[in-house]
Amino acid sequence: MDNIKIICDSLSDIPMELIEKYDIEVVPLSIMFNEKEYIDGIDLTKVEFYKMLRENDKLPKTSQVTYMAFKNIFEKYISQNRQIIYIGGSSKTSGTYQSAVMAKNDIKQGSINTFDSLSLSIGIGCMVLIAAKLAKEGKKVEEILNHLENLRSNVSLLFTVETLDYLQKGGRISLAKATIGNMLNIKPILCLEDGLIKPIFQVRGKKQAINKIVDIIKEQYGEDLSNKQVIVGCGDIDLEALKKKLNEEFKLEEILEVNLGSCICAHTGPGVFGIACCDK
Repeated sequence: MDNIKIICDSLSDIPMELIEKYDIEVVPLSIMFNEKEYIDGIDLTKVEFYKMLRENDKLPKTSQVTYMAFKNIFEKYISQNRQIIYIGGSSKTSGTYQSAVMAKNDIKQGSINTFDSLSLSIGIGCMVLIAAKLAKEGKKVEEILNHLENLRSNVSLLFTVETLDYLQKGGRISLAKATIGNMLNIKPILCLEDGLIKPIFQVRGKKQAINKIVDIIKEQYGEDLSNKQVIVGCGDIDLEALKKKLNEEFKLEEILEVNLGSCICAHTGPGVFGIACCDK
């Protein structure tokens, strides 16, 4: 049995086949939709989540993972003599990471390490997958944590939205700005900076949004992404245009494609797509 156990939360949007391949433990958040609570990824699939987003006027709310949920999971693996590395979503956007730290501090035995990714969704996914691969290669806890520290400042997460309606519903922009923006087909380019989602550019149309995202990635990493972890993600729209542009503009070894979950779509709506990239 591998001695190191990689744990993350459902903010990371890692596909089930990779969760199983690398033996990753995913702790689910809760989603509140019209006063009903769902367990993220367990009794609400991503397809169902997108459908509910499109059919409801109100946005859902996500609830952080509880202290007790983390305590139970940590104790389970400590009892198996596993060394734990928990990689959490940005502590600046969710209280989930703090719940994990509290649980860790109350367990006096074993090796439990908590790491604040300062990222979300596929940005966390990049780090979790790299950590899981290193663990599978037999790297030590300290080596993995040191590598994660280096990755944290290197991860780029960029995305854009189909419509401004969901940003308006969430109070991020005014109704007037959303209405005019939709009429002009404005697409904001959003990034994660210091653990928070921030708009950095706005362009007109999906094609220009893809071009801008590609330009930003190229400026940061150059044209050779063959030694990078590259993940593209979307809600209920397709990624063909983005993937085609990436393959035209970059040298790539592999693009991992995933469906984005509640932590992004609850704020942006299901018509969202984006990319995360970092060193391996």
